[in-house]
Amino acid sequence: MKKLSYTLLFVSGLIFGQTRETDTYTVLDTLKGSDTKYRNFWDVKKYDLSVEPDFVTKSIKGSNIISFEITKDVTNPTFQIDLQEPMKADKVEAGFPVAEYKQEGDFIWIKTNKSFKKGEKYTIKVMYSGNPTIAKNAPWDGGWVFTKDKNGNPWMSAADEGIGASIWLPVKDIWSDEPDNGIVMKIITPKDLVGVGNGRLISKKAEGGKMAYTWEVKNPINAYSIIPNIGKYVNFKDTFSGEKGKLDLDYWVLDYNIDKAKKQFQQVKPMLSAFEYWFGPYPFYEDSYKLVESPYLGMEHQSSVAYGNGYQNGYRGRDLSGTGVGLNWDFIIIHESGHEWFANNITAQDQADMWIHESFTNYSEVLFTEKYMDKKSAELYAQGIRNIIQNDTPIIGKYGVRNEGSGDMYPKGASMIHTIRQAINDDGKFRQILRGLNKEFYHQTVTTGQIEDFISKKSGIDFSGVFDQYLRTTKVPVLEYVQKGDELKFRYTDTVKDFKLPIIVEGTTINPTDQWQTVKLKVGKPVEFNKNYYINFKKV
Repeated sequence: MKKLSYTLLFVSGLIFGQTRETDTYTVLDTLKGSDTKYRNFWDVKKYDLSVEPDFVTKSIKGSNIISFEITKDVTNPTFQIDLQEPMKADKVEAGFPVAEYKQEGDFIWIKTNKSFKKGEKYTIKVMYSGNPTIAKNAPWDGGWVFTKDKNGNPWMSAADEGIGASIWLPVKDIWSDEPDNGIVMKIITPKDLVGVGNGRLISKKAEGGKMAYTWEVKNPINAYSIIPNIGKYVNFKDTFSGEKGKLDLDYWVLDYNIDKAKKQFQQVKPMLSAFEYWFGPYPFYEDSYKLVESPYLGMEHQSSVAYGNGYQNGYRGRDLSGTGVGLNWDFIIIHESGHEWFANNITAQDQADMWIHESFTNYSEVLFTEKYMDKKSAELYAQGIRNIIQNDTPIIGKYGVRNEGSGDMYPKGASMIHTIRQAINDDGKFRQILRGLNKEFYHQTVTTGQIEDFISKKSGIDFSGVFDQYLRTTKVPVLEYVQKGDELKFRYTDTVKDFKLPIIVEGTTINPTDQWQTVKLKVGKPVEFNKNYYINFKKV
């Protein structure tokens, strides 16, 4: 799901003597969103963290051991660790000599007087504490949630995709660098509450009158997916026989909702079956699949999907497509789980390319419907979601400054993919492209260019102009046409240069350009264009 980006900040000051200049985007934005010289010489391998929230004071404390490898020779570098105000770094330790460290604004700067060699491995440990930003409307804005369940028990979690995990945890907060060897997360809770994290529970023990729940993720994980949940949870389990064998299903819900959950979560197996068919094996068998009841609507936290849809079908009980089709399944179970393939398995390197997450996942709703119900219903749903397209700004945002594009990355991006599917005109090939994406870029971070090139290459059709049109402009292609009997005259307008999108008309494939063309149809009846193309048909 899309969360609001942080408000752009305009600042002036010093970072170890370097002047910040103000512009539309500031040095602060670049430091948050770019692979700067403070980040580009080291690669995170693992996070070993602990977190202890305090419900009364709405504060948290903990530590994070960052294991990393040097990726190129460098002398006297400065490391950038992200930790957003008002959180504080209480102490910093490293496996190498530290000349100086200081926290300034949203960053911890660690200066060294040492030469590092490519391949060397080290750790940095940050002890932290403070009162994190409180989310006003999670998950659409970032921050922690301190609330109570209906029985008055504390219920705590966080949501931070847009604003970044560093809103509460000291990390290298850039999408392009995930901890290759996963994480270990210890959640310390009051003895009457339960801490649920990503991956598998590997330890549960009492510590000084409290409880410590330790969770482990073995696979790479994006930082915004690292989320602790603390509440009066109960657990039930199941298994799914999938393409890679037995997949453990793990469900954590509030104690009074277990009966509702056991009924609603029966949709998980059909969902997994559909997505494994279209996308390939669930990407995190080693870490299990998990749904965790959350104090907000939902989020795609890897191997720990946040669920807060009230145990009802649709999106909070309504159908976003306006067709009624979406009331046949639980939007949060389907959509957020779809992100396990697109967002968690395949992760955009830059937030500007967030369409890779949301467009494919929005389209996963269509694909699930096709397997769960039928193709006619799926196409009706695909056409229905176009009604919420705004065409306000381009889908791709600004690179290097943690800026995401238009919310149209959901319905318009999905409509683009559906249109590409029509042009390919071979569902078997289309399915293999989707599965191929998840195999080719398995557990990787990617760019838009890589995704575009893969689809064009595997389809045998140059879709570069199609991607430019739908991702980088707000214009919807128009096919103008004139029909006289069995003669059809046509051309594209409102398109980018070199826009190429073949269209099948009455069994005949045409390749319109911005110049008028004429074709003879097999019959002379009025043409009926395929409504699954997201283009405007205009009779002139």
